[in-house]
Amino acid sequence: MNQTPYVVAGHAESTLATNKLIRNTYILLSMTLLFSAVTAGISVALNFPHPGLLITLVGYFGLLWLTTSLRNSAWGIASVFALTGFMGLTLGPIISAYLTMFSNGAELVMLAMGGTGTIFLGLSGYALTTRKDFSFMGGFLMVGILVAFLAGIGAAIFSVPALSLAVSAMFVLLMSGLILYQTSEMMQGGETNYIMATISLYVSIYNLFTSLLHLLGAFAGED
Repeated sequence: MNQTPYVVAGHAESTLATNKLIRNTYILLSMTLLFSAVTAGISVALNFPHPGLLITLVGYFGLLWLTTSLRNSAWGIASVFALTGFMGLTLGPIISAYLTMFSNGAELVMLAMGGTGTIFLGLSGYALTTRKDFSFMGGFLMVGILVAFLAGIGAAIFSVPALSLAVSAMFVLLMSGLILYQTSEMMQGGETNYIMATISLYVSIYNLFTSLLHLLGAFAGED
């Protein structure tokens, strides 16, 4: 049975909207990653101290709430840059620590960056080309991230290295899943706001990088 012109037009309009969402998301994501890299570089160059777990969490969740509230306005873009710039500033001291603690610190940082880029591009490309629906992962990822987040706080407070490494390994898997999930949500219409899609992918990349860096430092770091 032939499709009516209305159905064909509706499908074409939906496809255009999806393509626009994906394009805007990746453009904004590229810009925020670059901005975050600049603020991280400034933090390294000026040897900024790490603000600490509490300030990092308050700053992150506060700016995340602001971005969510402004996601449908032009100010939402400004808040995205505020959030990613802040996260870049918190990343700088972490990178500085690895450059200082390990003789091959620069190599570890580059490996973590390369690994993060490879995983992100590979998983995003897979989700975009296959157009598979990964929405079934949503509940699992939510619970897994919450458990890993609380375990990470516990490892930091009680200084348990083995738990900290386990949390990093969990985050590598969870963030990889989140990349698949978020990309699928854009493709399937579950996410229609490119600002929120950008934030989700940025957080995945940030946590993926720091987790890989932690694991590389533990298993390949040279004093």
